[in-house]
Amino acid sequence: MTVTTSDPIETALRSALREMGSVLVALSGGVDSSVVAAVAAQELGTHAAAATGVSASLRSEEFASIRRFCADNGLVHLTVTTDELSVPGYVENSPERCYFCKNELFGRLAKLAVENGNAYVVDGTTAEDLHGHRPGKRAADENRVRSPLVDVGATKNDVRAIARRLNLAVAERPASPCLSSRIAYGVNVTVERLTRVGRAEAVLRALGFSDLRVRLHDNIARIEVPKTELAKAVANAAQIHADLKDLGFIYVTLDLGGLRSGSLLEVLPTQPTGSSPLTTTSST
Repeated sequence: MTVTTSDPIETALRSALREMGSVLVALSGGVDSSVVAAVAAQELGTHAAAATGVSASLRSEEFASIRRFCADNGLVHLTVTTDELSVPGYVENSPERCYFCKNELFGRLAKLAVENGNAYVVDGTTAEDLHGHRPGKRAADENRVRSPLVDVGATKNDVRAIARRLNLAVAERPASPCLSSRIAYGVNVTVERLTRVGRAEAVLRALGFSDLRVRLHDNIARIEVPKTELAKAVANAAQIHADLKDLGFIYVTLDLGGLRSGSLLEVLPTQPTGSSPLTTTSST
């Protein structure tokens, strides 16, 4: 089913996906990959499928949401079990961690695409993402993953606009990177730590916070919420402190800088633009 739209970015995206013929969408559940998946389903029908990597870094609630999205949009949803926790480069948790995670995922998706008869694996990387700290993009390039949103020059705002026009349930959803992005660089990624972070964030969500991060600095929990919600966090400080202590954190802190993308990169040396990618921003 081809959909007509007056938006040039959406028109170009639809054309790009049609030209690919058949695709397997790496679906994380975020707005960007969800838009690619929904448009692919409309343009390619049964020649489009979605796939998600399942591991300890994916929250169960996130996986359930992905399942619902695919059912609502007529997408076949496939899964691959990834084993990044057996990859030393991932576990050691340097600023290049995402490379090892994405390399594991995209390698498995490439094999799945062949088995499923899909010509391309595509992801939800946007044109804006090329300017940040994106070691995962190198893994995508090495595994020949296509990024149709990059190809058509789509920004985050463009993607949100398409999601709204399509009435996608994720249209207003805040960004929610995988749980490993909460663990401070140099602190090993383990199942126990991923579970602890996931449970800590569930505590905050139960109190009505929807856009948040609980950063794990070994035995310290550093909570990030939007600046407009700092007062709310303080008002609930006693309960938050008690609940997170019960999860095993020794210290529970509230970051007065508020929620921000890539805060774990702030400890790295700042260098001029064009230098090491470790100095640029991240979406984690």
